[in-house]
Formats: sequence, structure tokens, C-alpha cells
Amino acid sequence: MDVVLAEDGVLLREGLAGLLERFGFRVVAAVGDGEALVRAVAVHRPQLVITDIRMPPGFTDEGLRAAVRLRREDPGLAVVALSQYVQHGYAAELLASGDGRGVGYLLKDRVVDVTEFVTSLRRVVGGGTVIDPDVVRRLLGRHHDPVARLSPREREVLGLVAQGHSNGAIARILVLSEAAVGKHVGNILAKLDLPPDDNINRRVLAVLTYLKDQA
Repeated sequence: MDVVLAEDGVLLREGLAGLLERFGFRVVAAVGDGEALVRAVAVHRPQLVITDIRMPPGFTDEGLRAAVRLRREDPGLAVVALSQYVQHGYAAELLASGDGRGVGYLLKDRVVDVTEFVTSLRRVVGGGTVIDPDVVRRLLGRHHDPVARLSPREREVLGLVAQGHSNGAIARILVLSEAAVGKHVGNILAKLDLPPDDNINRRVLAVLTYLKDQA
């Protein structure tokens, strides 16, 4: 599986490249800024892009803006943003791109298990959505209407829905019946004026599209 890696820190970039190679990924390019990332993707046509958020020259959101640009041009390109920060301006746009599929946003400081990290990357390549729970919490925390209409339990369920969990998985996490989770999801969709749907990817897209519209 071909990967283009974008990270301005040389040691971290080389270390991550070595880690990926150990797990069967092929790092076809490792670059240090957003423009180089866009050029490398055009040349190598990888299956996966992993990018930091803050890179030269401004160290603000260059990597994230490059990722959004790449997804606009190729919605099927799997992209994982790996950062120390939640960059609100473009985060929701990235996560809502490509029907909310094949995209991830992970916080570096919360990646503590290498095997789990690699599993997350493969899930994204397979069309899944992987979002750090803290990213969901911070994004949801910015908006007060109509999320304010949700009960604390509904907000908790919404966060898990946005991470791509099924009703059954949410039931296990929150120690509820699956029927109770289904009722919560229905209430959430109604309160957010979103049509109910049993498809996980569509539910994730609905949540992320809402966040994008409110950004």
C-alpha cells in the first residue's frame, strides 16, 4: 500500500516512515510542507495520505488545507490528519469530504498503541472513518444550537455516532440496550433536523455535514 507522508519534523517523519514500513506500508514520499504534499500525491498517486496539520511556512493549518484540497480533487483518496491540535476552520470540511468515508483525524498525544494506530490507518484506507473522541468533543463543544437541544446522554451518543460506531457498539460502550440506543439516535436526528438512516456512513456524514455548516 503506497503512502505519502507529510510532517515537518525530520525525526518524527523518519520515525513514522520506518514504523509504517515495518507494518507493510510503502512510503513513496515523505515531505515537510503542504505544497510538497500536493505535488507528491500528483506524482505518486498513493492509496493513503498521512499529514500533520501545522507545517511551513506559517505553521497554522497548511497541512489540513492541503488535505482538503486533495480530497476535493479526489474524494476517494484516503487521508488521515495526525496532529497535536484540533484546527476548527477546516477540520469539519475535511471530515465531511468524500461522503465522510476514507478519512481520519487523530491526535498525536493520544496515539498510545501502535497496533491500534495501524489498524485505524487500514480502516480509513478501506473506506472507514476514524476520529479521535477528543476531536469530536471539541468540535461539538463549539456549537450551541441545535446541539444544545440534546440531552447529555444524546450528546454522548452523538459523539459515538460521529466516530462511526454502530448502535450495537454504542450499546456496549454505554451499557444500554440496543433498542435504547436506537431511540436516542432517532431523537438526535430529529432534533438536528436530519433524516434517520440505518447506514453508519450516512449517519457520520450527517453529523459531520452539520459541523461543517456551523464552522
